[in-house]
Amino acid sequence: MSIRSQSFAQSHRLTAVDHLGVWLSSRQLRRAVPSFAGLAVGDFGCGYHAQFARTILAEVASLVLVDVALDDSLKSDGRVQAIEGALPEALRKLPDGSLDVVLLVSVLEHLDDPQGTLAEARRLLAPAGRCLVNVPSWRGKRLLELSAFRLGTSPAGEMDDHRMYYDVRDLWPLLVRAGFRPRHIRCFSHKLGLNTFAVCTQEHERQP
Repeated sequence: MSIRSQSFAQSHRLTAVDHLGVWLSSRQLRRAVPSFAGLAVGDFGCGYHAQFARTILAEVASLVLVDVALDDSLKSDGRVQAIEGALPEALRKLPDGSLDVVLLVSVLEHLDDPQGTLAEARRLLAPAGRCLVNVPSWRGKRLLELSAFRLGTSPAGEMDDHRMYYDVRDLWPLLVRAGFRPRHIRCFSHKLGLNTFAVCTQEHERQP
């Protein structure tokens, strides 16, 4: 098993391509959850600076951030539970049903155990909670590798760390095996087919 030693953007500044990707993902997250006010949120694989999570910090009731390394300003913020460690192991001490929203944004493609991470995400969701997943698609692979390996407009190390790309037909079975019911899964292409997005809703009453 290979474990990353650094989080996204820990040792490099975001490029224009990175900023565009973060902005587009943020728009889709806001469509899925129009308001984060009063919610308990977990952002897993949030990146060193937790760019999106910072934008909702003033709204949420609580915020759990998980990555292999986190900026000191996040670790010292009393509103944040900061956990440094690898997924899914870092999630296992968190209590069942403790989160209203789980974010897995541009994370699964880096993991040796994406299935285990999705299962942990479902375990952590409260009844009617939502897990939001964003992953690059096979079409997106071409553009990402062009940007990273030929144009130098994205960090090559991030692309070299990818284990998988996901179209809807790749991601949907993982979500079902994690325990989400098909009727509670919306899984679709976005960003002109360069990414796949899923909104998975927990049962109103937790199922074993």
